[in-house]
Amino acid sequence: MPAPAETTVANLETTWTIREIADDFGVTHRTVRHYEDLGLIAPERRGTTRVYRRRDRTRLALILRGKRLGFPLEEIRTIIDLYDRPRGKASQLEYVLSQIDDRRADLEQRRRDLDDALLELDRFEERCRQDLERLR
Repeated sequence: MPAPAETTVANLETTWTIREIADDFGVTHRTVRHYEDLGLIAPERRGTTRVYRRRDRTRLALILRGKRLGFPLEEIRTIIDLYDRPRGKASQLEYVLSQIDDRRADLEQRRRDLDDALLELDRFEERCRQDLERLR
């Protein structure tokens, strides 16, 4: 892991460059800039240089986790933004739990659909093999 770009003596807050943050999370610079364009992360700008702070890292981690779990970016935005509201973490967790229930139900339905499709494919394969055997 590369060394952080800078540590300010005044507040001892570690910062990262776009290269460092992209490398740390295994994403491209373009991906990081895309999330910035959408307003999901908001690095400080020093001239043309983006300076990422711990808050940006946390938000990026949540974005990527949400994407891995199949949440659309607007749901991810809602979840992340809830953290900044007065009830903060409690409202965020309540919302996330309801979204997890919805996502789980969707994935379980997809699993059933896949199982049905695989069963249908097995049956079709068996009929094809039987037909081929009769033709030989």
